[in-house]
Amino acid sequence: MPLNGNHMSIQSQTILILVVMCAAYALAKRRKLSVETSILAAAVGGGLAGAVMRIPPLADLPRHLIEGGFTYFDVILVFTTATIFMAVVSASGGVNYVVRGTIRLFFNLRLIALLVLMIIILIPGALTGAGSVSLLVVGAPTALALGYLGIPKKRVAAILFLVAGLSAAAPPVNIWAMIVSAGTAIPYVGFELPLGIPVLLLSTFSVLFLGWKRTEKKALAEVLEEMPEPPPGMSGWRVALPFVVFFGLVMMYRIWPFATPILGLAMQFVIAAVAAWLVSPVRINILILSRDTVKRLLPLLTTMVVVGMLQQIMTATGVRGLISFLVISIPVVILFISLAVIIPVSEGLLTYGGAAIIGIPLIWFLDSIGLHATVVIAGLSLLWPLGDGLPPTALIGRLSVLVTEYTGSYWSFLRTTWIPWLVITIVGILMVVFSAKLDFLVRWSM
Repeated sequence: MPLNGNHMSIQSQTILILVVMCAAYALAKRRKLSVETSILAAAVGGGLAGAVMRIPPLADLPRHLIEGGFTYFDVILVFTTATIFMAVVSASGGVNYVVRGTIRLFFNLRLIALLVLMIIILIPGALTGAGSVSLLVVGAPTALALGYLGIPKKRVAAILFLVAGLSAAAPPVNIWAMIVSAGTAIPYVGFELPLGIPVLLLSTFSVLFLGWKRTEKKALAEVLEEMPEPPPGMSGWRVALPFVVFFGLVMMYRIWPFATPILGLAMQFVIAAVAAWLVSPVRINILILSRDTVKRLLPLLTTMVVVGMLQQIMTATGVRGLISFLVISIPVVILFISLAVIIPVSEGLLTYGGAAIIGIPLIWFLDSIGLHATVVIAGLSLLWPLGDGLPPTALIGRLSVLVTEYTGSYWSFLRTTWIPWLVITIVGILMVVFSAKLDFLVRWSM
Protein backbone atom coordinates (compact mmCIF):
# COMPACT_ATOMS: atom_id res chain seq x y z
CA MET A 1 0.00 0.00 0.00
CA PRO A 2 1.55 3.37 -0.96
CA LEU A 3 2.18 5.79 1.87
CA ASN A 4 0.30 9.08 1.85
CA GLY A 5 1.96 12.42 2.47
CA ASN A 6 1.29 12.41 6.20
CA HIS A 7 2.91 9.03 6.63
CA MET A 8 5.85 10.14 4.53
CA SER A 9 6.20 13.20 6.75
CA ILE A 10 6.23 11.09 9.91
CA GLN A 11 8.75 8.70 8.39
CA SER A 12 10.99 11.59 7.33
CA GLN A 13 10.83 13.09 10.82
CA THR A 14 11.81 9.77 12.40
CA ILE A 15 14.73 9.37 10.01
CA LEU A 16 15.86 12.91 10.82
CA ILE A 17 15.75 12.12 14.57
CA LEU A 18 17.83 8.99 13.95
CA VAL A 19 20.36 11.05 11.97
CA VAL A 20 20.59 13.55 14.85
CA MET A 21 21.19 10.68 17.31
CA CYS A 22 23.97 9.25 15.16
CA ALA A 23 25.51 12.69 14.66
CA ALA A 24 25.44 13.43 18.40
CA TYR A 25 27.10 10.10 19.15
CA ALA A 26 29.75 10.60 16.44
CA LEU A 27 30.48 14.16 17.61
CA ALA A 28 30.88 13.05 21.21
CA LYS A 29 33.25 10.26 20.17
CA ARG A 30 35.23 12.70 18.02
CA ARG A 31 35.66 14.88 21.11
CA LYS A 32 37.12 11.74 22.76
CA LEU A 33 34.31 11.49 25.28
CA SER A 34 33.56 8.14 26.90
CA VAL A 35 31.14 5.62 25.39
CA GLU A 36 28.69 6.33 28.22
CA THR A 37 28.74 10.09 27.60
CA SER A 38 28.42 9.51 23.86
CA ILE A 39 25.31 7.36 24.33
CA LEU A 40 23.84 10.00 26.66
CA ALA A 41 24.53 12.65 24.01
CA ALA A 42 22.70 10.53 21.44
CA ALA A 43 19.71 10.14 23.78
CA VAL A 44 19.51 13.86 24.63
CA GLY A 45 20.11 14.88 21.01
CA GLY A 46 17.40 12.56 19.76
CA GLY A 47 15.02 13.73 22.48
CA LEU A 48 15.59 17.41 21.63
CA ALA A 49 15.17 16.72 17.92
CA GLY A 50 11.93 14.91 18.68
CA ALA A 51 10.78 17.76 20.93
CA VAL A 52 11.21 20.24 18.07
CA MET A 53 8.77 18.06 16.10
CA ARG A 54 6.68 17.50 19.23
CA ILE A 55 7.32 13.70 19.28
CA PRO A 56 7.41 13.70 22.29
CA PRO A 57 6.75 17.25 23.51
CA LEU A 58 9.68 19.00 25.19
CA ALA A 59 7.92 18.92 28.57
CA ASP A 60 7.94 15.11 28.48
CA LEU A 61 11.66 14.81 27.72
CA PRO A 62 12.92 14.86 31.37
CA ARG A 63 10.34 12.23 32.34
CA HIS A 64 11.45 9.92 29.52
CA LEU A 65 15.12 10.32 30.45
CA ILE A 66 14.45 9.59 34.14
CA GLU A 67 12.18 6.62 33.43
CA GLY A 68 14.69 5.25 30.95
CA GLY A 69 17.48 5.55 33.49
CA PHE A 70 15.64 3.05 35.72
CA THR A 71 14.86 0.55 32.94
CA TYR A 72 17.65 -1.82 33.97
CA PHE A 73 17.70 -1.05 37.69
CA ASP A 74 17.20 -4.73 38.56
CA VAL A 75 20.09 -5.71 36.27
CA ILE A 76 22.29 -3.09 37.95
CA LEU A 77 21.47 -4.53 41.37
CA VAL A 78 22.39 -8.06 40.28
CA PHE A 79 25.57 -6.89 38.57
CA THR A 80 26.71 -4.86 41.61
CA THR A 81 25.99 -7.47 44.28
CA ALA A 82 27.55 -10.26 42.21
CA THR A 83 30.74 -8.28 41.69
CA ILE A 84 30.98 -7.44 45.39
CA PHE A 85 30.61 -11.16 46.15
CA MET A 86 33.51 -12.02 43.82
CA ALA A 87 35.57 -9.15 45.27
CA VAL A 88 35.13 -10.60 48.79
CA VAL A 89 36.20 -14.05 47.58
CA SER A 90 39.28 -12.54 45.93
CA ALA A 91 40.20 -10.34 48.91
CA SER A 92 39.99 -13.35 51.23
CA GLY A 93 42.70 -15.08 49.19
CA GLY A 94 40.38 -17.64 47.63
CA VAL A 95 41.44 -16.93 44.03
CA ASN A 96 45.17 -17.29 44.75
CA TYR A 97 44.46 -20.46 46.73
CA VAL A 98 42.56 -22.11 43.86
CA VAL A 99 45.00 -21.08 41.11
CA ARG A 100 48.06 -22.16 43.11
CA GLY A 101 46.38 -25.44 44.03
CA THR A 102 45.53 -26.09 40.38
CA ILE A 103 49.17 -25.70 39.33
CA ARG A 104 50.43 -27.79 42.23
CA LEU A 105 48.05 -30.68 41.56
CA PHE A 106 47.84 -30.68 37.76
CA PHE A 107 51.13 -29.18 36.58
CA ASN A 108 52.06 -32.42 34.81
CA LEU A 109 48.48 -33.11 33.69
CA ARG A 110 48.22 -30.38 31.08
CA LEU A 111 44.69 -31.12 29.85
CA ILE A 112 43.18 -31.04 33.34
CA ALA A 113 45.17 -27.92 34.28
CA LEU A 114 43.89 -26.03 31.23
CA LEU A 115 40.28 -27.05 31.87
CA VAL A 116 40.42 -26.11 35.57
CA LEU A 117 41.92 -22.70 34.75
CA MET A 118 39.18 -22.26 32.16
CA ILE A 119 36.51 -22.87 34.82
CA ILE A 120 38.24 -20.39 37.13
CA ILE A 121 37.98 -17.71 34.43
CA LEU A 122 34.36 -18.58 33.65
CA ILE A 123 32.96 -18.40 37.19
CA PRO A 124 33.28 -14.64 37.98
CA GLY A 125 31.87 -13.58 34.61
CA ALA A 126 29.06 -16.13 34.80
CA LEU A 127 28.05 -14.90 38.24
CA THR A 128 28.32 -11.18 37.45
CA GLY A 129 27.47 -10.99 33.74
CA ALA A 130 30.69 -9.11 32.94
CA GLY A 131 33.80 -10.64 31.42
CA SER A 132 35.74 -7.64 32.66
CA VAL A 133 35.08 -8.79 36.24
CA SER A 134 36.65 -12.17 35.42
CA LEU A 135 39.78 -10.39 34.24
CA LEU A 136 39.86 -7.97 37.19
CA VAL A 137 39.35 -10.73 39.77
CA VAL A 138 41.20 -13.77 38.39
CA GLY A 139 42.90 -12.46 35.24
CA ALA A 140 46.39 -11.79 36.59
CA PRO A 141 46.89 -15.03 38.57
CA THR A 142 45.35 -17.11 35.79
CA ALA A 143 47.58 -15.44 33.19
CA LEU A 144 50.61 -16.30 35.33
CA ALA A 145 49.48 -19.91 35.64
CA LEU A 146 48.94 -20.24 31.88
CA GLY A 147 52.38 -18.72 31.31
CA TYR A 148 53.93 -21.25 33.70
CA LEU A 149 52.38 -23.99 31.55
CA GLY A 150 54.54 -22.73 28.68
CA ILE A 151 51.94 -20.74 26.71
CA PRO A 152 53.19 -17.55 24.97
CA LYS A 153 51.78 -14.27 26.25
CA LYS A 154 49.95 -13.52 23.00
CA ARG A 155 48.08 -16.79 23.21
CA VAL A 156 47.44 -16.28 26.93
CA ALA A 157 45.84 -12.91 26.14
CA ALA A 158 43.75 -14.56 23.42
CA ILE A 159 42.57 -17.28 25.81
CA LEU A 160 41.61 -14.74 28.46
CA PHE A 161 39.74 -12.59 25.93
CA LEU A 162 37.70 -15.46 24.49
CA VAL A 163 36.91 -17.26 27.75
CA ALA A 164 36.21 -14.06 29.72
CA GLY A 165 33.90 -12.93 26.91
CA LEU A 166 32.07 -16.25 26.90
CA SER A 167 31.83 -16.12 30.71
CA ALA A 168 29.69 -12.99 30.37
CA ALA A 169 27.30 -14.99 28.18
CA ALA A 170 27.16 -17.92 30.60
CA PRO A 171 24.30 -18.42 33.08
CA PRO A 172 23.07 -17.45 35.60
CA VAL A 173 23.66 -13.74 34.78
CA ASN A 174 23.75 -12.67 31.12
CA ILE A 175 23.25 -8.92 30.82
CA TRP A 176 22.65 -8.98 27.04
CA ALA A 177 19.91 -11.56 27.51
CA MET A 178 18.47 -9.59 30.45
CA ILE A 179 18.34 -6.38 28.39
CA VAL A 180 16.68 -8.08 25.42
CA SER A 181 14.28 -10.02 27.66
CA ALA A 182 13.25 -6.85 29.48
CA GLY A 183 12.71 -5.01 26.21
CA THR A 184 10.65 -7.78 24.63
CA ALA A 185 8.66 -8.88 27.73
CA ILE A 186 10.25 -12.36 27.61
CA PRO A 187 10.81 -13.92 31.07
CA TYR A 188 14.48 -14.39 31.89
CA VAL A 189 14.11 -18.12 32.50
CA GLY A 190 15.15 -21.25 30.65
CA PHE A 191 18.58 -19.96 29.61
CA GLU A 192 20.70 -22.38 31.65
CA LEU A 193 21.21 -25.10 29.01
CA PRO A 194 20.91 -22.96 25.84
CA LEU A 195 23.73 -20.80 27.20
CA GLY A 196 25.63 -23.20 29.46
CA ILE A 197 26.28 -26.02 26.96
CA PRO A 198 27.67 -23.90 24.07
CA VAL A 199 29.70 -21.71 26.44
CA LEU A 200 31.40 -24.75 27.99
CA LEU A 201 32.04 -26.42 24.62
CA LEU A 202 33.34 -23.26 22.93
CA SER A 203 35.49 -22.30 25.92
CA THR A 204 37.01 -25.79 25.96
CA PHE A 205 37.77 -25.60 22.24
CA SER A 206 39.32 -22.13 22.58
CA VAL A 207 41.52 -23.08 25.53
CA LEU A 208 42.74 -26.34 24.01
CA PHE A 209 43.27 -24.88 20.54
CA LEU A 210 45.27 -21.89 21.79
CA GLY A 211 46.89 -23.43 24.85
CA TRP A 212 47.86 -26.96 23.88
CA LYS A 213 51.13 -26.05 22.16
CA ARG A 214 53.94 -25.54 24.68
CA THR A 215 56.97 -23.31 24.09
CA GLU A 216 58.87 -23.87 27.33
CA LYS A 217 58.48 -25.69 30.61
CA LYS A 218 59.68 -24.76 34.07
CA ALA A 219 60.12 -27.00 37.08
CA LEU A 220 57.13 -27.16 39.43
CA ALA A 221 59.19 -25.97 42.42
CA GLU A 222 60.31 -22.88 40.50
CA VAL A 223 56.75 -22.11 39.42
CA LEU A 224 55.31 -22.41 42.94
CA GLU A 225 58.03 -20.14 44.27
CA GLU A 226 57.05 -17.40 41.81
CA MET A 227 53.28 -17.67 42.35
CA PRO A 228 51.53 -15.52 45.00
CA GLU A 229 50.64 -17.47 48.14
CA PRO A 230 47.21 -17.41 49.77
CA PRO A 231 46.95 -16.06 53.34
CA PRO A 232 47.54 -18.47 56.26
CA GLY A 233 44.41 -20.35 57.20
CA MET A 234 42.85 -20.38 53.73
CA SER A 235 41.47 -23.79 52.86
CA GLY A 236 39.22 -25.50 50.36
CA TRP A 237 36.09 -25.35 52.47
CA ARG A 238 36.50 -21.58 53.00
CA VAL A 239 36.54 -21.11 49.23
CA ALA A 240 33.72 -23.55 48.52
CA LEU A 241 31.25 -22.56 51.25
CA PRO A 242 30.13 -19.19 49.77
CA PHE A 243 29.48 -20.85 46.40
CA VAL A 244 27.59 -23.68 48.08
CA VAL A 245 25.45 -21.06 49.84
CA PHE A 246 24.73 -19.22 46.59
CA PHE A 247 23.90 -22.25 44.46
CA GLY A 248 21.99 -23.77 47.37
CA LEU A 249 19.75 -20.69 47.47
CA VAL A 250 19.28 -20.87 43.70
CA MET A 251 18.39 -24.57 43.74
CA MET A 252 16.22 -24.31 46.83
CA TYR A 253 13.56 -22.35 44.97
CA ARG A 254 13.58 -24.87 42.12
CA ILE A 255 13.28 -27.86 44.46
CA TRP A 256 10.64 -26.33 46.75
CA PRO A 257 9.06 -23.58 44.60
CA PHE A 258 5.97 -23.07 46.75
CA ALA A 259 7.67 -23.28 50.13
CA THR A 260 10.67 -21.02 49.46
CA PRO A 261 10.49 -17.21 49.49
CA ILE A 262 11.62 -15.53 46.27
CA LEU A 263 14.82 -13.76 47.27
CA GLY A 264 16.02 -12.76 43.81
CA LEU A 265 19.56 -12.99 42.48
CA ALA A 266 20.69 -9.74 44.11
CA MET A 267 19.76 -10.87 47.63
CA GLN A 268 21.25 -14.32 46.99
CA PHE A 269 24.56 -12.70 46.06
CA VAL A 270 24.42 -10.52 49.17
CA ILE A 271 23.91 -13.57 51.40
CA ALA A 272 26.76 -15.41 49.63
CA ALA A 273 29.03 -12.36 50.05
CA VAL A 274 28.28 -12.28 53.78
CA ALA A 275 29.13 -16.00 53.98
CA ALA A 276 32.46 -15.37 52.19
CA TRP A 277 33.21 -12.48 54.54
CA LEU A 278 32.44 -14.54 57.66
CA VAL A 279 34.70 -17.47 56.69
CA SER A 280 37.56 -15.34 55.37
CA PRO A 281 40.87 -16.04 57.17
CA VAL A 282 41.83 -12.35 56.84
CA ARG A 283 39.97 -9.33 58.12
CA ILE A 284 38.05 -7.57 55.34
CA ASN A 285 36.44 -4.16 55.75
CA ILE A 286 33.33 -5.00 53.79
CA LEU A 287 32.17 -1.37 53.54
CA ILE A 288 35.44 -0.10 52.09
CA LEU A 289 35.68 -3.09 49.75
CA SER A 290 32.11 -2.53 48.54
CA ARG A 291 32.77 1.18 47.99
CA ASP A 292 35.95 0.52 45.98
CA THR A 293 34.20 -2.19 43.95
CA VAL A 294 31.31 0.12 43.04
CA LYS A 295 33.85 2.80 42.01
CA ARG A 296 35.43 0.34 39.57
CA LEU A 297 31.98 -0.60 38.28
CA LEU A 298 30.75 2.95 37.71
CA PRO A 299 31.53 3.00 33.94
CA LEU A 300 29.57 -0.24 33.40
CA LEU A 301 26.72 0.83 35.68
CA THR A 302 26.56 4.16 33.88
CA THR A 303 26.34 2.32 30.58
CA MET A 304 23.25 0.48 31.81
CA VAL A 305 21.61 3.76 32.87
CA VAL A 306 22.28 5.66 29.62
CA VAL A 307 21.33 2.65 27.48
CA GLY A 308 17.95 2.66 29.22
CA MET A 309 17.61 6.38 28.50
CA LEU A 310 18.49 5.88 24.84
CA GLN A 311 16.03 2.99 24.52
CA GLN A 312 13.23 5.09 26.07
CA ILE A 313 13.90 8.05 23.76
CA MET A 314 14.06 5.78 20.71
CA THR A 315 10.69 4.31 21.66
CA ALA A 316 9.06 7.68 22.31
CA THR A 317 10.31 9.21 19.05
CA GLY A 318 9.56 6.22 16.83
CA VAL A 319 13.21 5.50 16.03
CA ARG A 320 12.96 2.08 17.62
CA GLY A 321 10.04 1.25 15.33
CA LEU A 322 12.01 2.51 12.33
CA ILE A 323 14.94 0.22 13.16
CA SER A 324 12.51 -2.66 13.62
CA PHE A 325 11.10 -1.95 10.17
CA LEU A 326 14.61 -1.87 8.67
CA VAL A 327 15.42 -5.19 10.33
CA ILE A 328 12.36 -6.99 9.02
CA SER A 329 12.95 -5.52 5.56
CA ILE A 330 16.22 -7.43 5.13
CA PRO A 331 15.86 -10.83 3.39
CA VAL A 332 16.11 -13.51 6.08
CA VAL A 333 19.10 -15.32 4.58
CA ILE A 334 21.08 -12.09 4.27
CA LEU A 335 20.05 -11.17 7.82
CA PHE A 336 21.40 -14.44 9.20
CA ILE A 337 24.73 -14.00 7.41
CA SER A 338 25.04 -10.35 8.43
CA LEU A 339 24.68 -11.25 12.12
CA ALA A 340 28.38 -12.19 12.08
CA VAL A 341 29.17 -8.49 11.53
CA ILE A 342 26.18 -6.57 12.90
CA ILE A 343 26.18 -8.05 16.41
CA PRO A 344 29.92 -7.76 17.26
CA VAL A 345 30.18 -4.30 15.68
CA SER A 346 27.16 -3.05 17.66
CA GLU A 347 28.86 -4.25 20.85
CA GLY A 348 32.14 -2.61 19.87
CA LEU A 349 30.39 0.71 19.27
CA LEU A 350 27.71 0.76 21.98
CA THR A 351 28.71 -2.01 24.45
CA TYR A 352 25.45 -3.19 26.07
CA GLY A 353 23.55 -0.58 24.07
CA GLY A 354 23.79 -2.84 21.03
CA ALA A 355 21.51 -5.37 22.74
CA ALA A 356 18.82 -2.73 23.27
CA ILE A 357 19.04 -1.05 19.88
CA ILE A 358 19.67 -4.05 17.61
CA GLY A 359 18.74 -7.06 19.75
CA ILE A 360 15.21 -6.09 20.78
CA PRO A 361 13.76 -5.41 17.29
CA LEU A 362 15.69 -8.42 15.97
CA ILE A 363 14.04 -10.73 18.51
CA TRP A 364 10.60 -9.31 17.72
CA PHE A 365 11.09 -10.11 14.05
CA LEU A 366 12.67 -13.55 14.45
CA ASP A 367 10.02 -14.56 16.96
CA SER A 368 7.31 -13.48 14.50
CA ILE A 369 8.65 -15.84 11.79
CA GLY A 370 8.52 -18.86 14.10
CA LEU A 371 11.97 -18.98 15.68
CA HIS A 372 12.32 -19.68 19.41
CA ALA A 373 13.07 -16.36 21.11
CA THR A 374 14.97 -17.78 24.10
CA VAL A 375 17.33 -19.88 21.97
CA VAL A 376 17.79 -16.98 19.53
CA ILE A 377 18.81 -14.71 22.42
CA ALA A 378 21.24 -17.40 23.58
CA GLY A 379 22.75 -17.65 20.10
CA LEU A 380 23.17 -13.88 19.81
CA SER A 381 24.72 -13.85 23.29
CA LEU A 382 27.63 -15.85 21.90
CA LEU A 383 28.28 -13.14 19.28
CA TRP A 384 28.08 -10.02 21.45
CA PRO A 385 31.21 -10.86 23.54
CA LEU A 386 33.29 -10.92 20.35
CA GLY A 387 32.56 -7.21 19.95
CA ASP A 388 34.34 -6.53 23.25
CA GLY A 389 37.57 -6.99 21.34
CA LEU A 390 36.69 -4.40 18.67
CA PRO A 391 37.40 -0.66 18.86
CA PRO A 392 36.39 1.88 19.95
CA THR A 393 35.50 0.21 23.28
CA ALA A 394 37.40 -3.14 23.14
CA LEU A 395 36.94 -3.42 26.91
CA ILE A 396 37.73 -7.12 27.39
CA GLY A 397 40.36 -7.11 24.65
CA ARG A 398 42.29 -4.24 26.24
CA LEU A 399 42.00 -5.75 29.72
CA SER A 400 43.25 -9.11 28.42
CA VAL A 401 46.35 -7.47 26.98
CA LEU A 402 46.83 -5.48 30.19
CA VAL A 403 46.65 -8.35 32.71
CA THR A 404 48.93 -10.59 30.62
CA GLU A 405 51.46 -7.74 30.14
CA TYR A 406 51.55 -8.47 26.41
CA THR A 407 53.49 -5.67 24.72
CA GLY A 408 53.03 -6.59 21.05
CA SER A 409 50.56 -5.19 18.54
CA TYR A 410 46.91 -5.28 19.61
CA TRP A 411 45.83 -6.44 16.16
CA SER A 412 48.43 -9.20 16.27
CA PHE A 413 46.83 -10.44 19.49
CA LEU A 414 43.36 -10.20 17.96
CA ARG A 415 44.40 -12.13 14.84
CA THR A 416 45.48 -15.00 17.11
CA THR A 417 41.83 -15.54 18.02
CA TRP A 418 40.49 -15.84 14.46
CA ILE A 419 39.84 -19.60 14.36
CA PRO A 420 37.98 -19.76 17.73
CA TRP A 421 36.26 -16.49 16.73
CA LEU A 422 35.03 -18.13 13.51
CA VAL A 423 33.84 -21.26 15.34
CA ILE A 424 31.97 -19.18 17.95
CA THR A 425 30.34 -17.14 15.17
CA ILE A 426 29.20 -20.23 13.28
CA VAL A 427 27.77 -21.85 16.41
CA GLY A 428 25.92 -18.65 17.39
CA ILE A 429 24.35 -18.21 13.96
CA LEU A 430 23.40 -21.89 13.73
CA MET A 431 21.67 -21.62 17.12
CA VAL A 432 19.63 -18.71 15.73
CA VAL A 433 18.76 -20.49 12.46
CA PHE A 434 17.78 -23.79 14.12
CA SER A 435 16.39 -22.30 17.34
CA ALA A 436 12.97 -23.89 16.84
CA LYS A 437 14.57 -27.35 16.80
CA LEU A 438 16.60 -26.57 19.94
CA ASP A 439 13.65 -25.53 22.09
CA PHE A 440 14.03 -28.76 24.11
CA LEU A 441 17.04 -27.12 25.80
CA VAL A 442 14.72 -24.47 27.20
CA ARG A 443 12.20 -27.06 28.42
CA TRP A 444 14.93 -29.07 30.15
CA SER A 445 16.16 -25.89 31.88
CA MET A 446 12.81 -25.05 33.45
